[in-house]
Amino acid sequence: MENSDIKHIAIIMDGNRRWAKQNNLETALGHKKGAEVLEEITKYCNKIGLEILTVYAFSTENWKRTKEEVGALMKILELYLDRFLKTADLENIKLRILGDKEGVPPTLREKMLKMEERTKDNTGLKLNIAFNYGGRAEIVRATKLIAEKVQEGKIKIDDIDEDMISDNLYTYGQVDPDLVIRTSGEYRTSNFLPWQITYSEFLFLDKYWPDFKTEDIDKAIEDFSNRQRRKGK
Repeated sequence: MENSDIKHIAIIMDGNRRWAKQNNLETALGHKKGAEVLEEITKYCNKIGLEILTVYAFSTENWKRTKEEVGALMKILELYLDRFLKTADLENIKLRILGDKEGVPPTLREKMLKMEERTKDNTGLKLNIAFNYGGRAEIVRATKLIAEKVQEGKIKIDDIDEDMISDNLYTYGQVDPDLVIRTSGEYRTSNFLPWQITYSEFLFLDKYWPDFKTEDIDKAIEDFSNRQRRKGK
């Protein structure tokens, strides 16, 4: 990390269900393993001094999955947050949930809010968990927030620029991702951070998320450091 200018890594954690099927396990166990890997990767990114880690945990489209699988995902995240509550202060990690909290079960929403409040002053890794998140919905939300300010006379239409839109996204105050990693061999962004990843580098890995290792973070950072980022220049 000392020799890399990478500050923000975003990960589309894909392949839990296929990993479970490949290993003759129930789908819920694939998600459980994925949560364990996330915990390990989060601690490692904090250890090596990464500034921000953003992970895609549950999209607005994931509600279309079976009731049993959705329920299992909610329960697993609750367990993850319970464990995180016990260690976040010691690890100095700051948590932010990206997405519509009003759309999740009340007990889970309460834990999300409690975790954000508990870690708000931590100065280590900033961990963003995109949950009940959709990129287009995020931009619509930002547009409505800005429109309200115009209606209230707080700003003029001519005041609206890219910085203002960024400041009204869930990731306000944070630098955009330098690198986006997607596991499972798929080559899509799946409505993940469409505004923020405009100039991000991409790395697609042909392995399922439960098989992701800390070594993959090291390789990704090394790969990134060897790329030339032109950003249109």
